[in-house]
Amino acid sequence: MNDSKPYQSPSGNEPDRPGPDSPGKSSPGNDPHQRAFLAVVRHELRTPINHIMGYSEMLQEDVVEPDDPSFHKDLDMIQRGGKQLLALINKYFDLHKFQAREWDSRLALDELRTPVNQITECARVLRSLATASGRLHWIADLDKIRDAATHWLNLMERYMFPASSPPGNPTSAEEGPREPKPTSETETFVRQTMAKGSSLGPVQEATLLVVDDDADNREMLARRLQRQGYQVTTAESGERALELVRSRPFDLVLLDMIMPGLDGHQVLRQLKADESLRHIPVLMISALDDIDGIVGCIGMGAEDYIAKPFNPVFLRARIGAALEKKRLRDQEQVYLRRIQEEQEKTERLLLNMLPLAIAERLKEGEDSIADSFAEVTVLFGDIVGFTTLSVQILPREMVRLLNEIFSSFDGLAGKHGLEKIKTIGDAYMAVCGLPTPRADHAAAAAGMALDMQEEISRLNQRLGRSMQIRIGLNTGPVIAGIIGTKKFIYDLWGRYGEHRQPHGILR
Repeated sequence: MNDSKPYQSPSGNEPDRPGPDSPGKSSPGNDPHQRAFLAVVRHELRTPINHIMGYSEMLQEDVVEPDDPSFHKDLDMIQRGGKQLLALINKYFDLHKFQAREWDSRLALDELRTPVNQITECARVLRSLATASGRLHWIADLDKIRDAATHWLNLMERYMFPASSPPGNPTSAEEGPREPKPTSETETFVRQTMAKGSSLGPVQEATLLVVDDDADNREMLARRLQRQGYQVTTAESGERALELVRSRPFDLVLLDMIMPGLDGHQVLRQLKADESLRHIPVLMISALDDIDGIVGCIGMGAEDYIAKPFNPVFLRARIGAALEKKRLRDQEQVYLRRIQEEQEKTERLLLNMLPLAIAERLKEGEDSIADSFAEVTVLFGDIVGFTTLSVQILPREMVRLLNEIFSSFDGLAGKHGLEKIKTIGDAYMAVCGLPTPRADHAAAAAGMALDMQEEISRLNQRLGRSMQIRIGLNTGPVIAGIIGTKKFIYDLWGRYGEHRQPHGILR
C-alpha cells in the first residue's frame, strides 16, 4: 500500500440526488429538475476522467526512447480505458434511459468494472516499473489515476443504484477494485426467488468439487457451501481434480484459474475434451481483473465465473443457476432416452407388421408403396377341422393354441427366408421372393412347408392332440403394397392374366 490520500473531487461534495421517488417527478422530457440533476452528475463524473486522461497524457510526454515499450503500452491502455468511461457516462446517463432505469444490474456492474480494472491494473504495473527505474516522481500521478478510476466507479454505482448501500472502500492498487455489494433490488430479487423454492437454492444432494491450490481458500469456500446444504469435496491441484471427477460423479466443479501445475484453463480443456466428463458444469474462480482469461474459459465451455472475494448472495445465485442448467440438461437427456426407447418400440412394432425393406421406405417418407414382382412363391396353411375343435375348447385355450402354432411358424419363416403376410382365422400366409427377389423362392417355400408339417407333429405329441395342416404353394407374378392408413397391412395380389397352376397341397 502507498501513503497517497484517497481521491477527492474538486468540489468535495456530490450533487443532491433526487431519487426515483423524489417530489416533483414528471416525465423525462418535461422535468427540468431531472435534466439539471443529470447535467451536474455528468459533470461530476467527467472530473475524475479528466484527471485520468490528463495525468496519463503528461506521463506519455515524459516517456522517451529507449524507455521500456511497456510504458507506452500501459499508458495507451489507460487512455483507452478513460475513453470507455466517457462512453459509459453517455450510455447510462442519457435522460430517458436514466429515468426508465431499464438496465440489467449485473450486466451494468460488469460493464462498469471492466475499464476500471484495466486502468487500475495498468497503474499498478506502471507504479512498479517507476519504482524499479527510479522514476519516483511518477508515483504520485499514477496514484491519482488509480484513485480517480476507483472513485468514478463508486460514483457511477451510487448514482445508478441510489437505493443501494454505497460500495466499500476502494481496495489497494495491488488488488484492484473488489466486486461491489449487490444492490438491494438485486439482493431482494435473489432472496425472494429462493424463498419461492426456485432452483437458485441448493439442489438436494448436489455434490460440488472445489479446486484451489490455497488451503485457506478451499476451506473457506467449502464451509460456506456446506452451510448452504451442498456436499463438498476439495482438491488441491488440477491433477487431483481430474482424478476425482474420473472416480466419482459431481454435479458442479468450482475451479480456480491460477494454480501451479495444471491450471484452471488446462483442467477445463481436459474436462470438455472428455466425452464422459464434458457434461459437468464448471464455474471458474477468478480475480475480477482477469477478464481475458474469463472470456477464454467461457469460450471453452465454462458456465460462468465467481469473483474473489466471494459475495455470498452472488455465490449462491450463480451456483444455483449452474445446477439448474445441469438439472435441465439431465432432464433433457432423460426425455431424449425415452423418445429413443419409444422410437425403438415403434420400429419393432413396424417390423412385426411389415418387411424390413418396406418399413425403411415408410420411415423415409414414402406414403404410397406398390410394387410388381415377376415371380414369387406364396404359401398358405390352414388347420384341418379347426372349426369343430374351436367349439370343444375354451376361447382362451383356443387363442393360446393358435398363438403357439403361429409363433412356431414365424420362427420357420425367419429360418427359410419367407415374409409372413398375415393370418386369417386358422390360416397362415407367407411369401418368398419379395420384397427382395431371390431365385430359389420355390425351394425355400417348400422347405418351410415340410418343416411346418413336422412342427405340427411335435405339437401333437406334446399336447396330446391329433391336428393336421393343409399347405398350398403357388408360384407366379404378384403385385404387393400397403393398404390402409391407421391399421395398415402389407398385402399382395396375384396377376391372374399370368396365372400358373399351383404346385400342390401338402397334408
